[in-house]
Amino acid sequence: MFAQAVHHYRRARSVRYVAAAFLALFIVSTLYYFQGPSYSGDRLSHWAPAPPAHDSETLISPHVWDERAAQVKQAYRHAYSGYLQHAKGFDELRPLSNKGVNNFNGWNVTMYDSLDTMILMGLWDEFAAALPVVEQGDFREASSAWAKSQYAPFFETVIRYLGGLLAAHALSGEQILLDRASELATLLEPAFNTSSGLPRFGVNPKTSAVTPGIGGILAEVGSCQLEWTYAAHATGNKTHYDRVHRLIDTLANAMEERKGGMFPTMWSLSAGKPTSDSRSVGAAADSAHEYFLKQYLLTSKNDVENLEMYLLTTNEVLTRLLYITPHRELLYTTDTNGPSFVPTHKFEHLACFFPGLLALGAHTLNLTLTDINPTLLSREARRQYDLLAKYDLNALHMAAAEGLATSCWLMYADQPSGLGPEVVEMAHAPAGDAKERSGKLWIDAVEEWYAAGAHGAVPGTGEKRPIPYAPAGTVKSPQAPWDYVVRRSDYFLRPETIESIYIMWRTTGNPVWRERGWDIFQAIERETKTPSGYASLRKVGQSPAPQADDQPSYFLAETLKYLYLMFTNDDPVPLDKWVFNTEAHPLPVFEWSSWEKHKFGISR
Repeated sequence: MFAQAVHHYRRARSVRYVAAAFLALFIVSTLYYFQGPSYSGDRLSHWAPAPPAHDSETLISPHVWDERAAQVKQAYRHAYSGYLQHAKGFDELRPLSNKGVNNFNGWNVTMYDSLDTMILMGLWDEFAAALPVVEQGDFREASSAWAKSQYAPFFETVIRYLGGLLAAHALSGEQILLDRASELATLLEPAFNTSSGLPRFGVNPKTSAVTPGIGGILAEVGSCQLEWTYAAHATGNKTHYDRVHRLIDTLANAMEERKGGMFPTMWSLSAGKPTSDSRSVGAAADSAHEYFLKQYLLTSKNDVENLEMYLLTTNEVLTRLLYITPHRELLYTTDTNGPSFVPTHKFEHLACFFPGLLALGAHTLNLTLTDINPTLLSREARRQYDLLAKYDLNALHMAAAEGLATSCWLMYADQPSGLGPEVVEMAHAPAGDAKERSGKLWIDAVEEWYAAGAHGAVPGTGEKRPIPYAPAGTVKSPQAPWDYVVRRSDYFLRPETIESIYIMWRTTGNPVWRERGWDIFQAIERETKTPSGYASLRKVGQSPAPQADDQPSYFLAETLKYLYLMFTNDDPVPLDKWVFNTEAHPLPVFEWSSWEKHKFGISR
């Protein structure tokens, strides 16, 4: 796509060149992959995350952490036993009314979604009891909710059910789990029958009918690569591979046509191209950006096109979507609209996965832009390239990760409940400062800091302490000392902040992240626990916080899993050997065998 000296790795795109003569193809390819001098900068090369100060002791004995992991395991038992008692056969538990609800096909999503959590926690009785339910389940049978809509939602079914089955098989070796996973993947594959190969919103597994719309959102069309790639590897099913190969090829073609940058949120399924100028790392986009890096890692760093898409995406996020507040210097990512990247300054809880993604990339890769040919980029993407090529990208990504993860943690630590709101609006200009009315981009702050001699902490990093969130009266705009205003005060038991804190702990070894995770778990126990499970909250600005009648399956699949993995002294799924899908289902890193390459037509 944009790389030099890697044309032998590129996916064959015969349709594009079928009318060209061999000599012309050779000349075009040679010119396309020739790149002039490139450089890799050393700014921040000596920077490393510094241990933040903390009020409690930073050296806690391993025995205490084992006890804390055991408390998380007991929390899982409490949530899952309540589900079995009051909602078995349904998807999720209503933890206040003690009723079941079918909102994801009626196939017991809470059970499927947390099979691997049971395995990682050593809950063998629960896992053994779940296997017959999985074996006897009928993916063609509709719940009352599904029968009314006629379609199973492709994205949610993939990340929760298919991802759960594949991860549980990888961890346990139980063949029935792989068999059911392959069956489910096959039933879902009619969704890929579009002219671009991007999946439709929904599919009826019984009739193979699909939803009629030709529009899609980035997160839903670009977040199934891990599941289909691993399914192809584990089963040897070429159809599974062909589906994911075509999807990745469509995304790579779209990136090549755009000449860099990150993908917008809205897509045409027929054209295989974006249809908007809205950019985000939150809702409607998040997991697609995540899967570029993780697909590259899953295949033992072999899928170069996904690496390129990850680098070009993060280039744009770091230079266009990442801002810093004027008083506390809080980093945040925000949505932008239009070709001028007009920011909304809304910071979503969903976007708090992103610091973990940056840390994962910096931990597992030697990040460099030297393999990207800047002459093939658009003017804006070239500007981003030239700006970031001056930096040590591993250090830059880790600095951004530290600052963002700290902001996400403070959204929790500031609140009376100790739990984070769904959406906040960030302060973006000092009072009376017309020059920076649209906000201060983080990269501009870093450039100014560097030009002034690079003294002290990188902007947005370093020690920051909670400030109890207690604004006087009705607040209409962000204000000091918090530098934000809460716009949606719900807490849906979400995992994103905990996920990033877990990855920061594993990649830096800094115990302060572990302690922050423990503080969050204590808040979950205090504020959300019910006699039968755990409930979402309506207002994080109160304690006790008013509860909502909702226990999402991802609370057992993601939130509690990441907390357990953060506290346990073992590391059963090391980040260099396992890759988590967007629902926290771990899949083992693998290399394509010679036979698989021949069978699937993999040329690299």
